[in-house]
Amino acid sequence: QVQLMESGGGLVQPGGSLRLSCAASRSILSISTMGWYRQAPGRQRELVASITTTSSTNYAESVKGRFTISRDNAKNTMYLQMNSLKPEDTAVYYCNAAGYKSFFEHYDYWGQGTQVTVSS
Repeated sequence: QVQLMESGGGLVQPGGSLRLSCAASRSILSISTMGWYRQAPGRQRELVASITTTSSTNYAESVKGRFTISRDNAKNTMYLQMNSLKPEDTAVYYCNAAGYKSFFEHYDYWGQGTQVTVSS
């Protein structure tokens, strides 16, 4: 099992930037996919961005060109650089790690979330 902890959230004005961090309790080298999800009030949780062990990335259409996901295996940390933030980006952002312990056993771990508020 791996524990995940998000940090870096806060209040920012529209057009501003934030960098979120997700620190893992153990090596993330073998984790197949890590990603960022978000959930706004009254909304379903949605995938924001994901990254694989081969550095293949995937982004939600709404954040393409503005957000960048990355991972630092040496620091057991994943990041989400958020630029040109919009009020609609306001949400709780969650870190996720998913993969397989074996051929048959899948794992899916979540952090507790960090609040991002974009407002004037």
